[in-house]
Amino acid sequence: VQLNTFVDADHAGDRMTRRSQTGILVFLNKAPIVWYSKRQNTVETSTFGSEFVALKIATEMVEGLRYKLRMMGVPLDGPGNVFCDNGAVVRNVTHPESTLKKKHVSICYHRVREACAAQTIRVAKECGKTNLADILTKCLPGPAMRNMLS
Repeated sequence: VQLNTFVDADHAGDRMTRRSQTGILVFLNKAPIVWYSKRQNTVETSTFGSEFVALKIATEMVEGLRYKLRMMGVPLDGPGNVFCDNGAVVRNVTHPESTLKKKHVSICYHRVREACAAQTIRVAKECGKTNLADILTKCLPGPAMRNMLS
């Protein structure tokens, strides 16, 4: 059984508060089992920061799902795959020598890094056009939405 998670954040998408929107879509094998779409609690000054917050939320969600599946006796094949469309975030997570200046982004970084080191998750880059979590964060045009849903 394989757990695949798609993560995206729409930086400053809310025009009133300028908070980012987090979108997470979790698949068990090829079946979607969890979707999550929520405005972030903090205002981020960069796309990098909002994507990291979304990745931390996804990491915690995957860890919880792994625990529940284990308790139900469902065997998992290796770490859960987490796909993010921000290359800088993926590079920072996969290279442990990275340093971050903002405290709350640094906390998100260390939380995700711990999960990677424990081999609970594996973070990889997903092209923005094929990231399924885009459906949960942005208002997509008709053709793009139909392409994502097919």
